[in-house]
Formats: sequence, C-alpha cells, structure tokens
Amino acid sequence: MILPDDANPAKPEPTPDEGPGEAAAPSVHHYFVDEAGDPVLFNAKGRVITGSQGCSRFFILGNLDVAEPDQLADALNVLRRKLLADPYLAGVPSMSPGQRKTARMFHAKDDVPEVRREVFKLLLDFDVRFYAVVRDKRTIAEIVQAHNVKEPADRYHPNQLYDRCVPQLFEGRLHQHDSYRIVFAKRGSSDRTEAFEKGLLEAKKKFRRKWGIESASPIEVMASDPAKVTCLQATDYFLWAIQRCFEKGEHRYLDFVWSKVALVLDRDDTRKVGTGEYYPRKRPIPPGFREVPKPGGEDAEK
Repeated sequence: MILPDDANPAKPEPTPDEGPGEAAAPSVHHYFVDEAGDPVLFNAKGRVITGSQGCSRFFILGNLDVAEPDQLADALNVLRRKLLADPYLAGVPSMSPGQRKTARMFHAKDDVPEVRREVFKLLLDFDVRFYAVVRDKRTIAEIVQAHNVKEPADRYHPNQLYDRCVPQLFEGRLHQHDSYRIVFAKRGSSDRTEAFEKGLLEAKKKFRRKWGIESASPIEVMASDPAKVTCLQATDYFLWAIQRCFEKGEHRYLDFVWSKVALVLDRDDTRKVGTGEYYPRKRPIPPGFREVPKPGGEDAEK
C-alpha cells in the first residue's frame, strides 16, 4: 500500500548520461520495524501489571535502516543454514525443525547464546542504523489512570501506545531520500497498516511544523512476518539487546552492537529534560542510567 504524499514530488533532473526524456530511477530507502515488550498495562480487572511476571516493564518500537536488504537477508539465511549444519549445535532443541524456532528463523529470545553471538557479529559487517523509542509502561499507566479520573468513559487500548510511538520513531526520517519502503512486523490478525500510515503522516507533519521542511517522498508500507522478511529478524536482535539493557540492566549485548545504533529515545525519562533522554551513537547509554526493575521473567521478553 502506498502512503499518499503531502505534496507533489519534484521530477528528478536527467543526468548527462541519460538519453532524451529519460530520468534516473529514484532510489528506495528501506526500513524494517518491530517491537519488543508489549503495550499491555492492565489486567482484566484494571490492575496495573507492568513489570510483573509475564508482562514487560518497557515497550520498545525499533526501526532498522538497511542500506542493502537483499545482501543482509542472504547473509542471515546462509548463516542460519551453516549453524543448523554445525555438529556442535546438534541436539539443541531450538535448532530442531519440529520446534519451529531457529530452524525456521532467527529470534533472539529463542536462539541459544552461540547462535546469538554469530548473528550479532554478522550484523556488525553490514551498513545498518538502528533507531528506537522506549516507553516506560509504569509512567504510561499513571498517565492513563489520571486521565480516567477526568474521563471515566475512556478506555485504554494497547494499540494506542504502539501508535503513539510511530511518529516519534519516524520524525526526521522521511525527507532525505527519493522514496521509502517500510516493512513492519504484523501484530495479531487485524490489519494495522492504515494506523501505521497515519503515524507516518503525523511524523511528516511534526517535522514540517518544527523545521519548515516538506517531505514529498512516496512511502510504500507493508505488514509482514519475520519468517518471510529476513531483515525483520535483524531488527529483532537489536530490540532484544535494548530490552535486556532496560529490563535487566545488562549492557553487554547493546554495547557490542552500539556502533550500529543511531539513536535511542528514552521518552519517559524526564528527570533532566521534559522530552526524554536522547542517546545518539556518540552518547552510549551509561550503566546505572535507570533503576533496574525487578525481573519480570523470561516471558516478559520479546
């Protein structure tokens, strides 16, 4: 599905090597979007359950900017076949085709440490840039509860948190290239493409209001599954590294791939700045940056 432009894009100027009436084909920029944690805040009785067993404390939406998606996908698939044939990993349950885990696709939560290390090493060899928005669900729950005091009829839906993160994730990311192709991981059985597109339009509007720059680049949006779009598996690995950092205070995974991280926005850490803490590549997330939450158990992981 193509996201309608806010403005008519200018026609590219022909280069000296082109024939009459011919123009260079516009380049397509590729983004791959997935989430970690879940946007659930309350149980069926309305009690806050963020950070409890089986429910994550943080919700993270991540976007992987991939310069050469076909090459990255091929490399990941070759690596997976190589690892499946490795006798050292023979007998590992997650490597069995019947388990439908690593034998089907890379998924950091399911993969054993030996596999994770090889995937992380491979990602360092490619031209990728990772962006993430992190939301503290405990803070979001407090905001929702305060709002419900004033508007008792309103009900929070988990999709709302996801949708709020999309403009934050893409603001300033949709104006520098000829066109964009964005693949986001499906969420359940419902079609969320329209809601995702609305978030992208909001990101473009916010950027225009802030900087006066109009983005006329067309955007193709597609929902898919990581088993079908291999680059989504790479997004999952970055998300897992950030999730371990926020949920458990384990920095070593994120530190290992930090050279590929462009920006992490800790939106609800407003102790210093009301807009949250920004961690660009030159400012790695320091140890002890937040209180480490009580472990929510492996089920709370992505």
